Amino acid sequence: MKKPAEKNVLHPRNRHRGRYDFDALQACHPALAPFVQVNQYGDESVDFADPAAVKMLNQALLHHYYQIEHWAIPDGFLTPPVPGRADYLHHLADLLAEDHQSVIPRNNINVLDIGCGANCIYPLIGHREYEWRFTGTESNEQAMKAANAIIESNPGLNRGIRLRRQKESTAIFRGVVHKNDFYHVSICNPPFHASASDARQGSQRKLRNLGLDRNGPLNFGGQQDELWCEGGETAFISQMINESIDFARQFVWFTSLVSRKENLPALRDALEEAGAVQVRIVDMAQGQKQSRFIAWSFYDKPARSRLLTK
Repeated sequence: MKKPAEKNVLHPRNRHRGRYDFDALQACHPALAPFVQVNQYGDESVDFADPAAVKMLNQALLHHYYQIEHWAIPDGFLTPPVPGRADYLHHLADLLAEDHQSVIPRNNINVLDIGCGANCIYPLIGHREYEWRFTGTESNEQAMKAANAIIESNPGLNRGIRLRRQKESTAIFRGVVHKNDFYHVSICNPPFHASASDARQGSQRKLRNLGLDRNGPLNFGGQQDELWCEGGETAFISQMINESIDFARQFVWFTSLVSRKENLPALRDALEEAGAVQVRIVDMAQGQKQSRFIAWSFYDKPARSRLLTK
């Protein structure tokens, strides 16, 4: 039984809709070769339960598709799935296009990435795909050093990506959004587990889905602040909503991934109480996983259109 040739649930512009072309990936990034093996379907693949293999695949994807030649993160930090991260950005581009005469705005778009992590994945893909300018925030000093190293080791990235250290451990926008800043959109992949135990259980489910049942390392890694926070994603996004009130005129759109659909009603209630003028839920899917992001704005559509065409 062969797997389908195309992951047709991904966004139409997603470069990763097709099967991984391991010949092309290895030609571009030879270090991937030792990790490529023939799977049970007779296809070339990598061991997705092996953290080193997943990290090397990411390096090859970023090198081949986005011209990121140097990408390294410290052991134990989150290794993101590139196709899914790209999907968020493509759907986000469509959202902005709705207020921009159905044309995706490029170049002069400012994006704030809340918690860019050591991997800096959203700024890397978003800058290469759409030439957007990114400000990534990060509270973890080691993660920020790693992200800065990626930016500095790839020529040209420092013209489109900058980082700011979030020194207030309990703040999201406070302390990193300055008085005269203006962003067209914010993005966030919030910690969605409510505890370390929940995160570990999630890891074990992932391993079982890969046909394994062992107490091994997270194949995708992750530090505490990347995977869980007290109250889980509902508490985190609710705080984001509350803080966004104070920065309402400095953003056209605020957005955040929401991993659990059942959390949406509480978030909608929080946005109504916050006085958001527009709320959107954008559905996405990667393989068998259903995902979505929530977007809100304190501007009406005519005002958003003016701000996006400046």
